[in-house]
Amino acid sequence: MAPDVTLFEVGPRDGLQSRGEMVTTADKIELVDTLSRTGLRKIEATSFVAPRWVPQMADAPEVMAGISRMPGVTYAALTPNLKGLERALAAGCDEVAIFAAASEGFSRANLNCSIAGSFERFAPVLDRAKASGTPVRGYLSTVIACPYDGPTAPEDVARWTRRLLEAGCYEVSLGDTIGAGTEETLNALLDRLLEEVGADRLAGHFHDTSGRATDLVSLSLDRGLRTFDASIGGLGGCPYAPGAPGNVDTRRVLEVIEAHGLTHGVDMRALESAETVVRAIGAV
Repeated sequence: MAPDVTLFEVGPRDGLQSRGEMVTTADKIELVDTLSRTGLRKIEATSFVAPRWVPQMADAPEVMAGISRMPGVTYAALTPNLKGLERALAAGCDEVAIFAAASEGFSRANLNCSIAGSFERFAPVLDRAKASGTPVRGYLSTVIACPYDGPTAPEDVARWTRRLLEAGCYEVSLGDTIGAGTEETLNALLDRLLEEVGADRLAGHFHDTSGRATDLVSLSLDRGLRTFDASIGGLGGCPYAPGAPGNVDTRRVLEVIEAHGLTHGVDMRALESAETVVRAIGAV
């Protein structure tokens, strides 16, 4: 039977991409392969971005070519533009992701364009993905607060979430990019979002900057969300979001899911092997 909750493991991409140091291709492949043996069903393996902007992901084709694919595991990649999508398709990625922001300041810092401009850039990516039958996931950053603009209005988050879904994304991952969320602010956001978007089209992506990420996962479970992004060992952060040191740890999210009496399908003992790999490559 399928588990109640889906964990989207983002450590190999979001986690390693945020590091200033380079990680070898062999170590990246070992990490993905070890994660593949845990029971995780979704792994974001790499990112097809311009090497001059993100040199940590310059070996994306080699990583995809080198991993040992496990049946039942979806291997995803971030593809910010059409060139990146074509490279991801050539590498055999099962699904791809695009990213937008709910605040103008973060959009300009991260994407060097307005939010509306980012959607213009996405259009050919979404058209090509649809033509190839490739699922597209949407990331929406700064859904609680922005390091440049301050608090984000729930109505703004709702508007851009709708736009991502209408554009063709099957799901939108709600990113508390600087870890500013509280139970009060998240409740206010979900009150607005769930008026028009089903919980099954939303995922939670929480940074643990203030030590509240697991509380937000717990609240999201209570509100009906059943997909969460998490990063092995808490790897992650964002160079465009000062003060946001890391994503919520995969193990901690799994423990919250179990505390709610829900299943996740991940072998916790096998997860230890992945945590060992992360420590061995010096990523935490």
